[in-house]
Amino acid sequence: MSFKYESIEELVSYSKEAEGKYLIDIDTKDIIGKTNKGSVGAVIEQSYFGYSANSKAEADFADVGIELKTTGVIRQKRGTIAAKERLVLNIINYMDEVGRDFATSSFWSKNNKLLIFFYTYVRDSNGKPDYSKFQILKTILHEFSEKDLEIIRQDWDLIHNKIKLGLAHELSEGDTQILGACTKGASKKSMREQPFSSIPAKQRAYSLKQGYMTALVKQYIDHEKLIPITNVKELKYKTVEEIIKEKFAQYIGKTELEIIKLLNLKESNAKNNAQLLTSGILGITGTKLDKIEEFSKLNIKFKTVTYEKTGILKESMSFENLNFQDIYLNDWETSELKMKFESTQFLFVIFQKNNENQKVLKGVKLWNVPLTILDNEIREVYVEVKKLLADGIVEWKEGNRYRNNLPKSGFNGVCHIRPKGQNRVKSMIVLPNGQELPNQAFWFNAKFIKELTLDIL
Repeated sequence: MSFKYESIEELVSYSKEAEGKYLIDIDTKDIIGKTNKGSVGAVIEQSYFGYSANSKAEADFADVGIELKTTGVIRQKRGTIAAKERLVLNIINYMDEVGRDFATSSFWSKNNKLLIFFYTYVRDSNGKPDYSKFQILKTILHEFSEKDLEIIRQDWDLIHNKIKLGLAHELSEGDTQILGACTKGASKKSMREQPFSSIPAKQRAYSLKQGYMTALVKQYIDHEKLIPITNVKELKYKTVEEIIKEKFAQYIGKTELEIIKLLNLKESNAKNNAQLLTSGILGITGTKLDKIEEFSKLNIKFKTVTYEKTGILKESMSFENLNFQDIYLNDWETSELKMKFESTQFLFVIFQKNNENQKVLKGVKLWNVPLTILDNEIREVYVEVKKLLADGIVEWKEGNRYRNNLPKSGFNGVCHIRPKGQNRVKSMIVLPNGQELPNQAFWFNAKFIKELTLDIL
């Protein structure tokens, strides 16, 4: 029997009764254990609300315009909680969407009010989802703020314009800020017809990016207050990138010390000095960048790039340690690494040392990984690491240094794998294939970063 409700309030109230319950206790129809990826949503939809599965064009609770969604929450190593992944919405029918505007778009018609069930995502000892331990943490009715909507409209316009130009095959999640167009389908073979081009385009769905979903987790579950650097009025005629560049413009050409004095900051040699400098320039002194609303929701990650006075860039750019378990279990299309790089924007803050060895601010650049790099060089590294996990990674000692056959900087000229300065003994991990190896990080080559940022000098 399906759940009956008289109002939105009644629907939301019933949803909140699920908080604290485990999925296995809600699953009266024994849906858990099926291999379909949407099994959590199926349990909530079919067992909790008593509705059969569907792929309707309108919202799930169409009479009140509310779409039902479930999304996993993970606890990160540093103790904070985050969204496990993007929130996938409806499939984009390119042939139909091209004739619509934002107000009549399939995205807005179906998703303007979202009833979201946040649940803990837990893995078992084999790295598989442990559905019996999935617990409903929070249920909320989410309506987009006016400010978020300004950014989402910009995103929708960009997606829509590519469809109108016959470039749906060139869509990438990196194109946009909050509203993504993520690939949707079992493989690259899931293709769709597009207007104004004979080239088939990958099947894609509208999605809310992982950064935005993590911001919702912080807001609704951790009750964390994020600090804005923009407002609705500004966003009506400027992009977030333009606003950030304007804030930095007055400090370009000044040394770190000069900027510190102008901002009334304390001199420091701390590792996060550049981050504090950046938050000060953005007008929120002392705030970590992930506490900035726009950085959190748009998944903007801060990276410093420091050139020598001669124009040499010595340092490659490091990222988090690889999740070998994810690589071992998943193909590229569904991998954590792919989702990270297609949904993240990087704010490069670029310095160059002067004759006195002081760092001079040269400029900033907001950059996302283009599809050509994502689907080629980064994918190549991923596939190679996955192959080596299956075959066994080879490690040997040369003098006092250990070497291995993971992809190095000469592998494809863009990215490589190596540790980042940690103690070997303390960083040892057991790989999914049973081998022991120190933690390994993903890196962009220094030469590649120089190609991206040299124009700022």
